[in-house]
Amino acid sequence: MKTIHEIKQELAGGGWNFFLSRLYCRPVESIQPFKDRVSHVCDGFMKYFNADENAQVAVYSAPGRTEIGGNHTDHQRGEVLTGSVDLDALACAAPNGTKQVKIYSEGFGMTEIDSGELSPIESEKNTTKSLIRGILAKIAEDYPISGFDAYIISDVPGGSGLSSSACFEVLIGNIINGLFCGGGLSQIQIAQIGQYAENIYFGKPSGLMDQMGCAIGGVVSIDFRKEDQPEVHPVSFDFASAGYALCIIDTGADHADLTDDYAAIPIEMRAVANAFGKNVLCEVDQKQFYQSVPELREKLGDRAVMRAIHYFTDCRRVEQQVAALEHNDFDKFLRLVSSSGHSSYMYLQNVDTYRNPKYQPVAVALAMAGYYLNGRGARRVHGGGFAGTIQAFVPLDMVEDFRAGMDALLYPGACRVTYIRPVGGCAIVE
Repeated sequence: MKTIHEIKQELAGGGWNFFLSRLYCRPVESIQPFKDRVSHVCDGFMKYFNADENAQVAVYSAPGRTEIGGNHTDHQRGEVLTGSVDLDALACAAPNGTKQVKIYSEGFGMTEIDSGELSPIESEKNTTKSLIRGILAKIAEDYPISGFDAYIISDVPGGSGLSSSACFEVLIGNIINGLFCGGGLSQIQIAQIGQYAENIYFGKPSGLMDQMGCAIGGVVSIDFRKEDQPEVHPVSFDFASAGYALCIIDTGADHADLTDDYAAIPIEMRAVANAFGKNVLCEVDQKQFYQSVPELREKLGDRAVMRAIHYFTDCRRVEQQVAALEHNDFDKFLRLVSSSGHSSYMYLQNVDTYRNPKYQPVAVALAMAGYYLNGRGARRVHGGGFAGTIQAFVPLDMVEDFRAGMDALLYPGACRVTYIRPVGGCAIVE
């Protein structure tokens, strides 16, 4: 840990220029805004926790993530391709010598938790407090934790498909790991702890892809077949060098009343697995599944069967995407992105809810992205679907026109050009 005065001196002297350049995917001469963010989060800590520049603090970062391949495959312990992005949550934190955990999130206010009271609280479900309490509880099983103060800022927008909640979970896990665990937790463990908090305390039956994408950094393929030991394979590829930008387009659609739509996907996939005496689809023999389709249609209905078909084909596509990138065959990679998008639309059916046919924001965004791309690049639904975001790989010479067109369709700033960040959850100052 360092004093805030020391941090500001080192920022001004350029001591962290190289690391911040790598962290935020910008040339050194363009990182001043990110140095200002570090200074800002330290100022926020001083303001809200009555500290001065002599306070000893640590600074932590956790990125958002983008799903590149494997749509709704993680909760069936399948395969995904994911990458951390240059947008992140940043925290200035320090132990406070009490049992009270005090976290001030800019724009949301203060959250306080007694670190000695870590059992789930029913009334806290679906709240930020439940995530913090769950992370504390899981880490407290193995490490002596105590109270701390943290000031947090984030430029990962909520509801953007960039996993702002998983980013927050990974950030909190890194804070606790740095302050109380001596860095003893791996980023994979921090991701698993975040998922535990989201599943058990928050009450959302999510898979592990979001947390892993935020925690590990760079582009990685993940095979979740071994539940406690997911296989992580880093993929070395520079998208910008291929002449394409990665754009995430937020449709601005409301996620309200979509819980049943999201929940139906894992429920129906598991119903198919259960028909074979298994818990999740990764345990089902693919050939046996296809041979049993007539019986499964009769027993479970067509949508469950089609969603299982998507699972098996999208897991295979992840392997093909990795191979294409590693062999520098970006054209094949783009075809696979498009194929995944078509599968999500036709088989997974997570583009529209079909309950309100007049309101299809994701479908319209996909159609208009195709119009602006004019046969180049690729686009697909991103994340959970139904509302939210789409993803597009856009040729660099088309980026500005593409962004202007999508912003005009949706709202100013709807289309974000992002970069793959090579570092996941980390300490900037510790």
